[in-house]
Amino acid sequence: MALTGPPEAVPGREDQPDRRPAPPPSGGTTETPAQRATPAPPPERPAGHDTPVVRARVSTVLAILAVSPLMRLAALRYAVPPGLPSRTGCDACGAPVGLTRPWPALGPAARCGHCRARVGPPPGTVELIVLATAVLLVFAGPSDGALPALIWWLGWTIPAILVDLAVHRLPDRLTLPAAAGTWLLLGVAALDADPGHWLRAVLGGSGLALFFASTALLLGRRGFGLGDAKLALSVGALLGWYGWPVLLFGLLLTFALSALVSLGLLAARRATWSTHLPFGPFLLLGTTAALLLAA
Repeated sequence: MALTGPPEAVPGREDQPDRRPAPPPSGGTTETPAQRATPAPPPERPAGHDTPVVRARVSTVLAILAVSPLMRLAALRYAVPPGLPSRTGCDACGAPVGLTRPWPALGPAARCGHCRARVGPPPGTVELIVLATAVLLVFAGPSDGALPALIWWLGWTIPAILVDLAVHRLPDRLTLPAAAGTWLLLGVAALDADPGHWLRAVLGGSGLALFFASTALLLGRRGFGLGDAKLALSVGALLGWYGWPVLLFGLLLTFALSALVSLGLLAARRATWSTHLPFGPFLLLGTTAALLLAA
């Protein structure tokens, strides 16, 4: 069949317009009217931005910073050798220090308002610890129901650790409220979670405390102190809440930190094999690190 050109126009009849759709521009796509009428979805906001969890954590930071004078007061009061009454004022001039006269003794300067002597822990120490704790809780802390228990535990344990560093003792007035409040708040959290979490926390705290206490009774000074055993009531509960592997991991971190610091002091000839190091700070660091990694 021969090829011909386009058909010729018929006289007296108009040509029909070409109703075929126009081809899309080069490299483009065909967009239907429904697609043109649908607005583009707004860009997604980053996960966790401006959520109740973030607002709650910011409030936690402000609350922790607000109670730093109370932590400094607790460390000042109980940083005395065993058998002596709690400290109530400046050692140099005897000026009373308390909530009715908080500044500058309970502030970052840590100076007596009467004689300007240093009072309690070194200047800025408590505030830096509290600030670092608050930042860690905001960016890496747990977001479940165990967060109030962790905050309560830190509020009592931080001054207890400062006392342990100063006089090598963990006062009952700090460790026992830490344990009682931690167990209670974990029990409240278990109401909205698996009850097995709280049972595991109770077993973990009781078992770890019994282990520490047995070493204190059987080994004397070569074992753990009874103050460490009372602190273990809350340590074991917090770690046990997240599972037995977390409890074991927290203990491994604690003993590893203690061994590294001991070897460093021996290498620097700042300690001997008979030197007794406070174990409370390592419990605090190991527990906090394990909880942050498990969150």
